[in-house]
Formats: sequence, C-alpha cells, structure tokens
Amino acid sequence: MADGDGKRGIWSRRDFFTRLGWSGFGIFTGFSLLGFLRSAFPRVLFQPPATFKAGFPSDYAVGEVSEKYKQEQRVWIVREETGLYAVFAKCTHLGCTPRWLAAENKFKCPCHGSGFFKTGLNFEGPAPRPLDRFKIAVGDDGQLVVDKSKVFKMSAGTEPDEQFPDSLLKV
Repeated sequence: MADGDGKRGIWSRRDFFTRLGWSGFGIFTGFSLLGFLRSAFPRVLFQPPATFKAGFPSDYAVGEVSEKYKQEQRVWIVREETGLYAVFAKCTHLGCTPRWLAAENKFKCPCHGSGFFKTGLNFEGPAPRPLDRFKIAVGDDGQLVVDKSKVFKMSAGTEPDEQFPDSLLKV
C-alpha cells in the first residue's frame, strides 16, 4: 500500500507472509535435522556389574538378615548357623520388594501380603514359590562376592537349602 508520496512500507503483505512461511519451513527443517542428528547418539542405559563385593563373612552375625544391599543391589545377605546365602529382594508374585520384619522373623510383601520365612520359603499369600537366591562365594581377598547373573530359581513346596545346596555358602 502506498502512502501519499507514492512510497511503500518496508514489506508488503505478500512479502511478510512469504518470509513468515520460509521462516516456519526453516525452523521445521532445523528441528528435523537436530532430531536426525540426535538419533545418531542413542541414549544407552548401562547396567551395573552382575557381581559385587559384600564385605567379609565376619561382618554378618549369625541369625541376622542384612539389608545393607537392599536398595542398591536388591539383595539381602542372611547368615545362619549353616552358612550364608543371598536372597533376591523381589516377590515371586508380582515383583514388589518385600520388607524384612525382624520382630516377626519373616519377609512380608506390601503389595498383596505374601509372607516368606528367613530362608525365602513362602508360607502365606499369593506368592507361587519361594524367593530366589543368588550365587555367593568367597573371593581371593576373603570378601563375599555375590553373582547376580547366577540365579537359583526356587520351586514351590521345598526348602531352598534342599533344592539348591550351592546357594548356601558354608563358612
């Protein structure tokens, strides 16, 4: 649109919408290029090592259930007169993390009420089988080494110590 002198403004309406369209196209193309470049560097979740050191056998008192590694490794270390074993802190019903109730001397799942003895044997609730165990051994330096890649899957109705004698470390 021309003013009284016959001069036009900086941009006509057509120029404005043309530049707006090309700007939108450029922004879209830029974000698409960034997305494409981002896909070349995928997000990778690194899993922690399958084995970890759990201290010395003398660190655990007889009859004690240690919750030291429950948060970071999801493992309880239990010491009995017969030896040590590592219990997987995952309910066999739906995978919740049970709680150790020292006063009642049992593991109790907060989700659906499954109860497990200290050995991992299920005795109440909907859990179909006992808690699993991990392989535990003594390393070269004398510390306990728990290998979470070796899982002892317990069957229903039998004491875990009888099913997998290898899951118990005699100390």
